[in-house]
Amino acid sequence: MKKIFTLVGIALIGLSVKAQDSAQGLKGAWFATSQFGYQQTKTADLKNTSLSVLPVVGTFVTPSVAVGAGIGFINIKADSNAGTAAKTDLFVIQPLARKYWNVAGSLYFFGQAALPVITGKEKESELKVNQVGLSVSGGFDYFVTKNFSVEFSYDLANFTSTTIEPKNGEKTTVTNFGLAHVANVDPFYNTVLAGSNPNLTSPLSFGFKFIF
Repeated sequence: MKKIFTLVGIALIGLSVKAQDSAQGLKGAWFATSQFGYQQTKTADLKNTSLSVLPVVGTFVTPSVAVGAGIGFINIKADSNAGTAAKTDLFVIQPLARKYWNVAGSLYFFGQAALPVITGKEKESELKVNQVGLSVSGGFDYFVTKNFSVEFSYDLANFTSTTIEPKNGEKTTVTNFGLAHVANVDPFYNTVLAGSNPNLTSPLSFGFKFIF
């Protein structure tokens, strides 16, 4: 039994070293990942959910710096006992840049700066939504093999400018800056009108990255 554990330990150490060496020599390599975010809140009989899916493609311009862009969607929905209060489909384009630092073995910490552009419409009221922003996040990336890793990230700070346009009425623009921001969708267009928390993205996301 001791021999088995010893062999397994040696194999894991070898895998970790191999993945680390691979991560340090990634200049010129391309990667593809898909970031997923989900949030649900309940207040009395009101349930709000936010789901985001953002496929990202990029390349390492140095062994520790990567640039890329994501194209995806965000779905925001507010439900109550009376039915659906709001249902919104948003389209997202997000260029980004990352810097990696090795923590230990195959585990890396990264800092990310992104410029998300979000546009869409709330279907119940036909309210148009457009948002541009600057987001700074941090996360961890664990290289399982030289070609595959698992990553988690969390918003640290963001700046957003959101414009909403009702079917009949004047446009409203809300500018917001937040630290460790938590998205609020209660429902989101009422929040935006109130000017309290117009971030449309989920603060926590995870994904799987393939490197080639």
